[in-house]
Amino acid sequence: MRTGSSADDAGLHAHSMPAERRASPRQPLRRLGPFLTPYKWQIATALFFMFVAAAATLYLPVSIRNVIDKGFQDGTADQIERHFLFLFLVAMVMGSAAALRFYWVSWIGERVTADLRAAVFEHIIWLSPAFYERTRTGEVLSRLNTDTTLIQTVVGSSASVALRSTVMLVGAVVLLFLTSPSLAGMMIVALPLVLVPILVFGRKVRSLSRESQDCVADFSAVAGERIGAIATVQAFTAEVREQAHFSDLVERAFRTARTRNRYGALLTVGIVLLVFGAIAYTLYLGALRVLSGDMTPGSLSQFMLYAVIAGSATAALSEVWGDVQRAAGATERLVELLGTKPQVSSPSSPAPMPDPPKGQLRFDAVSFAYPTRPADPVFSDLSFQVKSGETVALVGPSGAGKSTILSLLLRFHDVTTGAITVDGVDLRQADLATLRQRFGLVAQDSVIFSATALENIRYGRPDASDDDVYAAATAAHAHDFLSALPHGYQSHLGERGVRLSGGQRQRLAIARALLRDPPVLLLDEATSALDAHSEKVVQRALDRLMTDRTTLVVAHRLATVRNADTILVLDNGRIVAKGNHEELLASGGLYADLAALQFTSNRAN
Repeated sequence: MRTGSSADDAGLHAHSMPAERRASPRQPLRRLGPFLTPYKWQIATALFFMFVAAAATLYLPVSIRNVIDKGFQDGTADQIERHFLFLFLVAMVMGSAAALRFYWVSWIGERVTADLRAAVFEHIIWLSPAFYERTRTGEVLSRLNTDTTLIQTVVGSSASVALRSTVMLVGAVVLLFLTSPSLAGMMIVALPLVLVPILVFGRKVRSLSRESQDCVADFSAVAGERIGAIATVQAFTAEVREQAHFSDLVERAFRTARTRNRYGALLTVGIVLLVFGAIAYTLYLGALRVLSGDMTPGSLSQFMLYAVIAGSATAALSEVWGDVQRAAGATERLVELLGTKPQVSSPSSPAPMPDPPKGQLRFDAVSFAYPTRPADPVFSDLSFQVKSGETVALVGPSGAGKSTILSLLLRFHDVTTGAITVDGVDLRQADLATLRQRFGLVAQDSVIFSATALENIRYGRPDASDDDVYAAATAAHAHDFLSALPHGYQSHLGERGVRLSGGQRQRLAIARALLRDPPVLLLDEATSALDAHSEKVVQRALDRLMTDRTTLVVAHRLATVRNADTILVLDNGRIVAKGNHEELLASGGLYADLAALQFTSNRAN
């Protein structure tokens, strides 16, 4: 999953699924085969106990016939006792085998679901950012959670019930013919009628099941997005509006599920009425034969029990069929997700990168447009280079392409034309992991995970010792406030680091980058969201971080890049000026205009 040819990300909505792929539930469910194969012995064990339980169940009517015909009519108390003891023994075997079957089937369901979830997450964690630009996170999480739960229902329950019911149905039908061929023949005539509702309603149930899952994904995505931005929602007093929007989505999901359940109910009632109607009429004819002496009471009882077993198995199959249809829809969605290939991946034979790294960067006639906006290029024929140990700043108005340059360096996207090299190696020829290990990123909105401070800093280098983490935090001016937390470095920081201020989160991110000790540092508006005091502290930490390493700085505040070796001024995807701070001020142009606006405003303040 970590490698593969680049391909456009597959769409993840129902309308993208060709109609022929929805023709049969067996096709998507076959894709579960690789997840079942490793557990063939557990599956075989479950099947063994299932057949034992089915055989015991199918033998029960014979035991009851013996009790009636040989015990009550012709036997003694000892014979009755013996027949009842044997009947109890059969029941014990049936119950024990059913319990063991349930255990192993449930184990298989849980194990396969866990493997499936792990495989889906392993796949999506390697998909390029372009995929997430077009797919909502809630949609992906719905497939990871809800869809796999539906599959667990089938693998861990419904599949076993379906197989057991099939065995019981076939066994009961065979024994019905052995008990009374003429009566069994009358019942079989009704079999084609039972297939009619399955064929009529089954496909509709499956289509509605997939639509229902898409509705669940929609409101899950909206809920996750709004909760993640709860401060904005409340600041704009949008609670009532969002509540109404979410209620509409939930109501749409309910209506779809209600329609699906209606078709499922019609499917069930149709099968039950047809099956048990045929059973009742056949038993009526059997009762007439008992009265005429053509059949013993025990034989009729045996036939009746086999008919009930066959009818119950058929009814169970009709209900399970709905679960299978729902699971088929869920599997289709997961198959689409697992079939989505990353637009960016490592080549099959990556080129070696120089060791030790030098930190040299070069853009050579680069053109690029985001996949979502192919007609709107960000760059056209962009060229520049950064020498080892040099600090280069990227400035310019919003939308000039500054942050995009960092994304291209990290190879979140591939260039349209031209080439980008790191230490002389084209990014597209390098191993992705090796390439990205050469960069340390400090973004404007640094990501802090819901974990301890120690774990957040160590994210930059998982094998780092505690002392290394403390040293990085000290260098980033983060040690004092981290030590003052209730549990020090072991304090949990909350989701997205909500227990820290903006400046503290930035210093934590800088400590993470320091611990990684990358040859190339990427600073993307690392201080623009901070107050003056926090900016001063963070800037001292950044100065420590930038020492003796290649640094590429994206900044709106020109005061933060005055000491850069080279400043590249971008506008509309082109470099319109180049030089240091004094040279660019002296030459006039866009940089001088931006500096005049910012520095004049600062003096006025």
